[in-house]
Parts: sequence; structure tokens; C-alpha cells
Amino acid sequence: MKAMILAAGFGTRLRPLTDNRPKALMPVANTPVLGRNIEYLKTHGVTRIVVNAHHHHDQVLEYLDQGRPFGLEIEVRVEQEILGTGGGIQNTVDFWDREPFVVLNSDILTDIDLGRAYASHQDSGALATMVLHDYMPFNQVSVDTDGNVVDIANSPLSGGLAFTGIHIINPDLLPLIPEGFSDIIACYRQVMDGGEGIKGYTAQGHHWRDIGTLESYIAANQELSFQPFMVASNCRIESSAKLMEWGVVGENARIGEGAEIRRSILWDGVRIGKGTKVVSSIVTSNREVSRDLTGEVY
Repeated sequence: MKAMILAAGFGTRLRPLTDNRPKALMPVANTPVLGRNIEYLKTHGVTRIVVNAHHHHDQVLEYLDQGRPFGLEIEVRVEQEILGTGGGIQNTVDFWDREPFVVLNSDILTDIDLGRAYASHQDSGALATMVLHDYMPFNQVSVDTDGNVVDIANSPLSGGLAFTGIHIINPDLLPLIPEGFSDIIACYRQVMDGGEGIKGYTAQGHHWRDIGTLESYIAANQELSFQPFMVASNCRIESSAKLMEWGVVGENARIGEGAEIRRSILWDGVRIGKGTKVVSSIVTSNREVSRDLTGEVY
């Protein structure tokens, strides 16, 4: 099975975190979200992946290293001008064979059973299947009793479902996506208007998190820490420092005497000074903090 991870976006809702790092490389519980998504796809039998990149694409290329760290082949398509979700997929037309392929947004974390969704798509014969779930306030997709998508609205629909950011696409859809910048959802609407079928597969009983905003990024770190404090390797935390409630501490961090860390995320190489309090904050890589922080991105 082949898959694509959409990772070219600017991550504007995550600024200032994305000013110097692409959204796909945001660390969640000390692992970049892109790495978590690659492992998720591998778990479900994906053997080749293509990733599109634009914003800070050099960091994506370095991190993926053609897939060597992950034990599978990963190709990166650098977009000199951003192509959007539709154009990004169309730009990979030569990557696919005749089998349906998976497309995954890079800013989600989930354990949805991809195998079941893929099988449902194969059985349906549709050009594309949108993996959906009940997740207010994003329930903007309406399906009929046969699972056909009949409306993709710009606001919540009564009885609607939310798009998870996972699609399964038949290669026959590719010629219908315009070249250049385009939106895959706009393409789906045109396909539906032309009488072709877009299916919806409704997932249930799963975990799902969008990390596209600061609030949801913080929530994702809290959910995936699996312990009150996740501390990476090679950290030095003085015995008098206080780690309170929950938090994430990246590699090679240093936390000084009497410092207090509460409900906060420290990226790699952070230095927290003696007696400094960091509360409900995010401290980015290699920053030295010598003043108290509350509710800040630093």
C-alpha cells in the first residue's frame, strides 16, 4: 500500500511555533508529528510514502532522509510554490500504481483502523472515500443512508460528520484534479456535481487529535505523555526543581535549582534558570529562560 502525507502548509494557526519549523515537525511528547504519522501508516501496511513539502522544506528533507530512519522508502516532493491539498496530490501522479492510496494530513494524530477504512473503500468502487467521525463543532459533511457524501459544507450541518483528514483515493480521480494550486475538497464537490460518487467511511471508538492550533497542540502533548512528566534522554534536572501536574521535557534540557515547571512543554536543548517558574507555556528549542513565564510561547 502507498500513502501520501500532506506537509507543505505554513501552519499559520500555530505561529509563532511554525516561524522556524514546519508544522509537520512539531514535537508531540518529544516525537515529531510527521514521525508519528509514518509509524501509524507502517502499522497498517503502508510500504511507500510520498510527502509534499514547502515551508522549511529543508528540515523535512533532513528529518526523513529518504526514509532510512523509518525502514521504508519515503520520497519528498518539494513545492517551489505551494500547491494546496489538491495540487499537492496531483503533483504526485507518477508515484501511484493502479491500487487505491491513502492521503493523510500531517497535523493529525489518530489510531483509526485504516485497514477497515481501506477495505470499505475497495468494496464501494468510489473514486474517493473520506474517513469521517462525529466531532463537533466540525461536523460539516453530510452522508446519505448508503454512505454517499451528499454535501461538504463550510459550517456545521445538522446530522453531519467531521472529516478526519484521511482520504482513500482511486488513481482514476487524479485526472480530475486541476494542475497548479487547488483544494481537494473543491475537487470532491465538482466530482459530486458531475454525478460521480464520493463515499464516507464513519470511524468509531478511536483517538483523534488535530494539532493545528496552539490549544490543540498543547492538548496533544498532554494526551500522549502517558505519565505526568515525559522527560527525554540526556536531561539534567536539579533535585530541588519541581515538576508539577504534567509536562514534556525535550532532549538535553537543563532545569536549574528551585525551578518550577507546570503544565508546560520544553523542546530540545532548553535551559531553565535557577528559581524560574514556567507555567502553561511552550519553550522552543535551545532557549534560555531566566524570567518567569505564564501562558507564553517563548
